[in-house]
Amino acid sequence: MDTLALLLQGFEVALTPTNLMWALVGSILGTAIGILPGIGPALTIALLLPVTVSVGPVSAFIMFAGVLYGAMYGGSTTSILINTPGEAGSMMTALEGNKMARSGRGAAALATAAIGSFVAGTIATLLLTFAAPVVAELAFLLKPADYFALTILAFTSVAVVMGASRVRGFVSLFIGLALGVIGIDAMTGQPRMTFGSAALLDGVELTVVLVSLFAIGEILYVASRYSGSKDEIVAIKGKAFMTREDWRRSWKPWLRGTAIGFPIGTIPGGGSEIPTMLSYTLEKKLSRHKDEFGKGAIEGVAGPEAANNASAAGVLVPLLTLGLPTSATAAILLAAFQNYGLQPGPFLFTSNPELVWGLIASLYIGNAMLLVLNLPLVGIWVKLLQIPRPQLYAGILVFAVMGIWGVSGSVFDLGLMAALGVLGYVMRVYGFPIPPLLIGLILVPLTENQLRTALAAGQGKVSVLFETPISVTFLLISFLFLFMPVLLKRLKKAA
Repeated sequence: MDTLALLLQGFEVALTPTNLMWALVGSILGTAIGILPGIGPALTIALLLPVTVSVGPVSAFIMFAGVLYGAMYGGSTTSILINTPGEAGSMMTALEGNKMARSGRGAAALATAAIGSFVAGTIATLLLTFAAPVVAELAFLLKPADYFALTILAFTSVAVVMGASRVRGFVSLFIGLALGVIGIDAMTGQPRMTFGSAALLDGVELTVVLVSLFAIGEILYVASRYSGSKDEIVAIKGKAFMTREDWRRSWKPWLRGTAIGFPIGTIPGGGSEIPTMLSYTLEKKLSRHKDEFGKGAIEGVAGPEAANNASAAGVLVPLLTLGLPTSATAAILLAAFQNYGLQPGPFLFTSNPELVWGLIASLYIGNAMLLVLNLPLVGIWVKLLQIPRPQLYAGILVFAVMGIWGVSGSVFDLGLMAALGVLGYVMRVYGFPIPPLLIGLILVPLTENQLRTALAAGQGKVSVLFETPISVTFLLISFLFLFMPVLLKRLKKAA
């Protein structure tokens, strides 16, 4: 069926009163958690997983999409007003946005961030609309060896790109792989790494791991570094909207940011940090107002914010078409699919078209909702920054524990949550990245299954893994991810 016809069907699903309500709830929640420092979309979706089990999958994912996009919008507010990014993708916005706010141009900074997010989000969703079906069709051509090579690429790229060092990235990845193989082996029926505990025969519950690492670990980290000092909030001054000059200087960075953010969001390890940094660097080089950078250049807000939102849509392309998460939030969304007994991939487009197209259509609707929520109501959102940190994180802790207990009713899971929470805290303190652990945990069943299937088809010959051009290409890229940084470093020293 034609893509436009499928999209129209998606709008029929997304525009029902129930799904519109969930889109609004997700947009409001996303904006709120984006504004509150230290609470990102990954943590929020992880906390919502236990309480959305009774909600239909279409409504749940429409709400999750609102949370994802809303966090991108809301993160710019704290970056601009208190120089503290609400989420990682807003780091570059803080460089120029806070300077604009301090010089009395906070309203213009907030406006270019919100409108840039809307423009980039809409264009990126259009690209997602037409790219996803094409990638899904191509995915039918992939053989088990190709899927295995693709997961190896995901493992190596996130381990190398994310974190302070490759060693820490791979340690995190291997912890995730170890957690992922706990339980009964699907092919042999034998228990693995259960240590005689019947509670581990079904494996480690994904929701427990996600809530532990993101909620409990983050709470322990914040508590250990809590000083009691209050952030200074810069008052919103200046004209309520952008001037003609602001528009002239912003529209090209919006488009360039979108062009950078969307493709980088689709690759493993791309995330939102890399495209925003690239966008900021590019705008600094191209701007006619280089002297303003570091003092409050509007291009330094417009470009990174557009790249940030475009990368969020880019993340959904490999997730929906291949079942491949390229960021921590995508990994949690994949876990949410699995909670509903769904496996993202090419078959999802034929088995659950109302879910896929309803989700894509809701992105257009959510974008429009977020523009209305953010531009005129920014004064209300800023008041969230007045919530005391102890009360805020205590509420998150109670919500997390109640969610896990409500889903499993298991004392063992609560104990496991506490232990993994301490692990998350230690990883945060010593700079071990969380995303490789999550991606290792979630993808290891797929990797193992595809490896065994490929070897069975090749009668145990390892050469079967290198027989197709696609698998060789993926493995070669993985090899480059591993060794290229080392080679470049040695060449630089030799020169």
